[in-house]
Amino acid sequence: MTVITVSRQLGSGGDEIATQVCERLGYQFFNKEMMIEAASDVGLRAEEVVDFSEDRYDVQNFLERLLRSRARQVKQVLVRDDDHKVIDTLNARTLNEAQCVDLVRYTVLTAYETGNFVIVGRGGQAILRDKPNTLHVRVVAPLEQRIQHIRTGGMSGISEIKLAIERHDRAAAEYLDRFFGITWDDPANYHLVINGNMMPVRAAVEVIVAAAEAIQATASV
Repeated sequence: MTVITVSRQLGSGGDEIATQVCERLGYQFFNKEMMIEAASDVGLRAEEVVDFSEDRYDVQNFLERLLRSRARQVKQVLVRDDDHKVIDTLNARTLNEAQCVDLVRYTVLTAYETGNFVIVGRGGQAILRDKPNTLHVRVVAPLEQRIQHIRTGGMSGISEIKLAIERHDRAAAEYLDRFFGITWDDPANYHLVINGNMMPVRAAVEVIVAAAEAIQATASV
């Protein structure tokens, strides 16, 4: 039961590739619903789940990080406490970055134990880097192709697209460095690095499927 992680540049075609790999292999696609289900196992409610990933990680400027003395608050939720089984009270609970990442880590590991998942982003390549029966893929593309791909998705302004790409790249790099200690674009973190400009989606899917099947066959020997 192989688990595939896909790290992709915004606009590289990585999401489409990951989706087609799921369809081709009959794998499940890791999503927030999976996180909610796993969170219930550790006593969290659906509204407490923060899908904290490289896509949504807000980059903090250097001065703010330098002056920050404790983990940044991400979300405040209301939780119900049972006081001696007599009355219920609602208290505010603050979830910080580290707790959110711990939830992501726990859920990714749960997916790994289940098997047959495709995990896009969320630091899967770092969380599962020492695990057997995993395939770590990175999908990249030149800037111009990324811009064109995003334009076909509905965003039209070139400056707006470039800003979105820049923010995504910086956020992903900092997220993975800060919480998992890896360099996002280091090819040593991946089994395969696919150039979405040079390889059509169908060909990329076939390469990933073949690699996943080979890893699974080797593990079963």
